Amino acid sequence: MPSTTSPITPKKGARRIVLIDHHENPPDDRVSTHLEKRGYELERRYPVNGDALDRSDHDIAGTVIYGGTHDVDEMDKYLFLHDEIAWIRHCHARKIPMLGICLGAQLIAHALDAKVTPMAHGKCEFGYYPITPTAEGQRWMPQPMYVTQAHFYEFDLPLAATLLARGEGCTNQAFRCGETTFAVQFHPEVTAEIFHRWQNSDWAEEIFFGAPGAQTRELQTTLATQHDRAQHDWFVGFLDKLFGCANE
Repeated sequence: MPSTTSPITPKKGARRIVLIDHHENPPDDRVSTHLEKRGYELERRYPVNGDALDRSDHDIAGTVIYGGTHDVDEMDKYLFLHDEIAWIRHCHARKIPMLGICLGAQLIAHALDAKVTPMAHGKCEFGYYPITPTAEGQRWMPQPMYVTQAHFYEFDLPLAATLLARGEGCTNQAFRCGETTFAVQFHPEVTAEIFHRWQNSDWAEEIFFGAPGAQTRELQTTLATQHDRAQHDWFVGFLDKLFGCANE
């Protein structure tokens, strides 16, 4: 696992990071803004819209698979998810730095032969929830933290994976497999401003608000004010350890 003093060394000359997205959102999330500042060329791909995932990796410095409203148990309905599974296995086998977020984390778990299932009793997490690093995860996340959540599904731990963080309602919150593949159930890429957009979206009202486990809008806003900065500081530091800087 990358330590606070030993970031992964990017492949020499690699400047391209492939971002796999499932919705056409503004590119103002923390992954996009921070990696752009670090000099990377961000290539956003939408397999959901038919974009192909090129297996050529000579100039790829890393990949990020975002969240989305699709579910792993609907792969026969959403055939593009099979392409994403193949991409994940390709990158993992070649030790290309990879981060999966929410659905992306669930896809990584599935690709590495772990189960992905709905949370029990129709529960969800929507808001800001505390997670705690494991003993093995303390170099990755030094202390407990409130993080942004929006999900109904959870993943089991792949056989060769190391659990990095636990939650209260959803136990498995983050893992690594090998030295370059990381998966997080939560949404550290989401700023307080983005979460405010989520709160006002039709899908939040239809799917999350009022569901078992979801926080009220008022509590979400209070917790965002209290904890968003700490989440930001930790996450951009982690991105630097995983992907490094294209200009170095």
